Amino acid sequence: MSRQAGGPVEADVPAEPSGVPTMFDVARRAGVSHQTVSRVLNGLTGVAASTKERVEQAIADLNYTPSPAARAMAKRRSGSIGLILAGRPDYGPSNAALGFNEAARDSGYTVSQASMRSIDADTLTQAVHRLVLQRVEAIVLISGERDGVAVVSGIDAGVPIVAVASEPAPPPEPAAAGRPGPHRVAIDQYAGARLATEHLIGLGHRAIRHVTGPADSMDAAERRRGWGDAMAEHGLEVRDPIEGDWLASSGHAAGQALIADPDATAVFVANDQMALGVLHACHAAGVDVPGNLSIVGFDDIPEAAYFTPALTTVRQDFDALGRDVMSTVLDVLGVPGDRGAAGDGGVPGHRGAAGVNGEHPAHERTTRVPELIVRATTAPPRA
Repeated sequence: MSRQAGGPVEADVPAEPSGVPTMFDVARRAGVSHQTVSRVLNGLTGVAASTKERVEQAIADLNYTPSPAARAMAKRRSGSIGLILAGRPDYGPSNAALGFNEAARDSGYTVSQASMRSIDADTLTQAVHRLVLQRVEAIVLISGERDGVAVVSGIDAGVPIVAVASEPAPPPEPAAAGRPGPHRVAIDQYAGARLATEHLIGLGHRAIRHVTGPADSMDAAERRRGWGDAMAEHGLEVRDPIEGDWLASSGHAAGQALIADPDATAVFVANDQMALGVLHACHAAGVDVPGNLSIVGFDDIPEAAYFTPALTTVRQDFDALGRDVMSTVLDVLGVPGDRGAAGDGGVPGHRGAAGVNGEHPAHERTTRVPELIVRATTAPPRA
């Protein structure tokens, strides 16, 4: 639910609990945001007298008592960042999270982490709210699925949200005007897919198929788009891709479909695990790779160099992606990268002029380009 003038604000408060009342319960009762409740509790200006009265009445009705620790934390920087890992535990998001954790530690921050295997709007919203209650300075979302970014885009968390998201941000809904969406950080999946496809075209292949990732994956969509655009620009037929789900088993099924395709001489596979399945299908059917079929994967997982034959693939630097995420967090908080000058409570303070919700302009970090790694699974097509 969006914020309506003079009406209740419920988008950033969880369902009514049965235990000790929280700031979110006060916000619901008073029909305001939890940020407004915080301002009243801390005696800050900018709250209308009638609004303050409603908040104070809600506090009395619920017998809400903020903990001394929470009151103290509200007055200084916490030195903590929230991290949400949502969706399939794939290689890329997991390693980006490791890179982020290391970068956060190097910057003097602790990380509070929440993980969920599937994207559920209520569960993800609750995770955001729990992290807000822990007084994190910002929240990072690492999820390969676009639904996760869509959910956090609709939450007025009161702290900056940084998301790993390779697709461009959609135009904001009218109801979200004035509320910043998540800051996006990504490796350029589209450019990586073009590298893979152009490599095969440069070898002389013309019938180049594609095995795509799941339909809900932003990265899969960008890789499919890069492949299709490269093919079209060279005047080559862009057939419907073979659907996969990132797992080797779906790659094996795709490999069997490719073997049955008499024209295909090459395939760009959207990740290395599915490429392994394609290789296995070719080996079982006696199809020579790369003699009869050239294969390019994506990610360059550690095992890719040890496939038989060794896999040509597109390498992503997930450690760098994690560092980019943390750098963006520091940008939006207005904290120097080295966190050198100590501020309130020994934690470095902000710099520059803050924008909406106290956020600062962030450098765009969505143009890091992957690297093509040529190994033994690609060669010119046989005559």
